[in-house]
Amino acid sequence: MKRILTLAMVSILSTSCMAQSHPGAEEFAARAAKEYGLDASEVVELLEGARFKQSIVDAMTRPAEAKPWHEYRKIFLTDKRIDGGVEFWEDNAALIAQASEEYGVDPEVIVAIIGVETFYGGNIGGYRVLDALATLSFHYPSSIRDRSDFFSKELMQFLLLGGEEDLPLSEVKGSYAGAMGLGQFMPSSYREYAVDLDGDGRRDLWSSLADVIGSVANYLHRHGWQAGEPVTSRALVASSADMDLVSRSNLKPERTLADLAEKGFTQQDGVALDTPAAVTRLAEASGDSHWLTYNNFYVVTRYNRSPLYAMAVYDLSQAILEAYGS
Repeated sequence: MKRILTLAMVSILSTSCMAQSHPGAEEFAARAAKEYGLDASEVVELLEGARFKQSIVDAMTRPAEAKPWHEYRKIFLTDKRIDGGVEFWEDNAALIAQASEEYGVDPEVIVAIIGVETFYGGNIGGYRVLDALATLSFHYPSSIRDRSDFFSKELMQFLLLGGEEDLPLSEVKGSYAGAMGLGQFMPSSYREYAVDLDGDGRRDLWSSLADVIGSVANYLHRHGWQAGEPVTSRALVASSADMDLVSRSNLKPERTLADLAEKGFTQQDGVALDTPAAVTRLAEASGDSHWLTYNNFYVVTRYNRSPLYAMAVYDLSQAILEAYGS
């Protein structure tokens, strides 16, 4: 593998007074050398240029997904975002149709993912990915949920991605969590699921709308999206329903609708009773609503684990589809 960090070196990194130490950085560099053949001294030099950002830590403690559904929904289900989705679809109809057909993913869902993630490219994030991943790898071991190992792995993937896609690692911008491009792919997802749909030899999730659209479609395809199949149905809940089946985290559909109906949760959408489903709840302004969620809903939660996110994508996709066809 080429020396990936050469592209990342800028003059500011060689100024010793700007170097910043990070606990565990040298061990990380040694692992990068041992496991991936990277130059440990170059990794250390790159990390010395990474800045700890308190604002990143603060953002991690107050994610939008912590809001109740009725507040979260308002962020994404707006006329501006729906109209923006219609415009994005119209402007890129051929690419969206190509990706939809090639990967077997409904076009409105591809559009909605990009709309929820970055408002169709209007907000791809203003943090250096290097700063985000270094901060979360070395300075954010939360006592509630320690994800430093996850972000350390993503930092390693970011270094490898730099060599594969010729990225200037010290300059790449993204979200406070290190997600990149119009589809907000984490480095490991970028390496695994991004595609070169425009055939120019690079997987560019910033400037190539073909690659962005194709990569989002491929991500959903690889996780099992089934085109034309249902996503979710509002559940009618019997007074005797087994509420232990309601989950906000385990949304893998493992019980059939027939089984769930016996447990007190029924749907009115005419979905076949042998369809696997799970049950979740959302906090409405007037109380909880309950939903039967299917395979495609679960697939969207592979993009973001929150059921709020998946429901926002679904609702936005349906609003865009209705407006696009009108």
